[in-house]
Amino acid sequence: MTVSPSRQAAYTILTAVERGTFSSDALARETASLSSRDAGLAEEIALGVLRYRAAIDFLVETLSGRPTRKLDPEVLTALRIAIYQLRWLDRIPAHAAINEGVELIKRARKRSATGFANAVLRKVTRDPITWPDDATRLSCPAWLLDRWSARLGPEAAHAIAAKALDRPERFIRVGPAEQPPASAEPTDVPGAYISPAEGYRIQDASSQAIVPLLDLQSGQTFLDLCSAPGNKTAQALETDLHAIAADVSAARLQQVQRLGIPILALDATQPLPFCRKFDRILVDAPCSGTGTLGRNPEIKWKLRPDDLPDLQRRQKAILCNALDLLTPEGRLVYSTCSLEFEENEGVVSAIPKGRVIRTLHRIPGRDRGDGFFAAVITL
Repeated sequence: MTVSPSRQAAYTILTAVERGTFSSDALARETASLSSRDAGLAEEIALGVLRYRAAIDFLVETLSGRPTRKLDPEVLTALRIAIYQLRWLDRIPAHAAINEGVELIKRARKRSATGFANAVLRKVTRDPITWPDDATRLSCPAWLLDRWSARLGPEAAHAIAAKALDRPERFIRVGPAEQPPASAEPTDVPGAYISPAEGYRIQDASSQAIVPLLDLQSGQTFLDLCSAPGNKTAQALETDLHAIAADVSAARLQQVQRLGIPILALDATQPLPFCRKFDRILVDAPCSGTGTLGRNPEIKWKLRPDDLPDLQRRQKAILCNALDLLTPEGRLVYSTCSLEFEENEGVVSAIPKGRVIRTLHRIPGRDRGDGFFAAVITL
């Protein structure tokens, strides 16, 4: 029995994610040598399992009579891959999902579990299910769903969680010197279009909504303090600026180097090494990323409530250091792709009243694209 390259890659990706790797990094590595078709299926399976993990694990426990915590990780991963295909992918033949799922277990040297796995998988149907709770139905940790419900209301919270189960739309950036593809669908964000067209920069619509808040003007000095991978930097450079890009990760800054501006690896939570001030500063702060669960679904299973205070501490330090570099007539935009109060309003609440002249919230399920928060700050 063979295992298709796509299913083997999905298994390897999910194993890497369980060990702490980001899904985007594992996907890039494991699909680089695959055909476009196999790479697409590997991505669909791996991200699908991560998006629906709570619902899948409920099915594993219901059909097997065993808690997932008592299953070998290799067996559980193979079962998740097969169940996702059987339950959520219409075009996958059941025999392929089952047989290759069992073969993955054999290859992991867990032959004693193959009979158990085969029996569980043959019970999977597409019949309606009575889920035990909304957190399981929406495959969202209950603590996240509860905090969104408390702040935004149950309807909005459920819409956020439901949107995170969908494959994200593909947005492109069309700069002022470019023409959009004929078939492109415009969005509420100028320059952001939904389109499969190649030859354009791929950038989420909500991400594209942040840079315009800077009100960039030709000839200004501009500091992008947390710039990697450089999408917002590139958008800012559609205006003729004297720009510098910085980031804590020297490796990720290599993606910014292509833009042809000075780059600097630094930890922005520490005193900054600049002897000049800037007209415009962007602080797209490192954050939990809960606004991006559709494209980074592992976040919802890795994040814990006690991670938020440390993130807030770092974000406050970065913002404070950045404000020291702003010219008297300057403008700073603080942004995150987080939905959490601690990382957003909880950070800018320390800014004196009147200096925060505008805030922006983009909510998945309500707005196109990822979830984002931004605050426009002046001196």
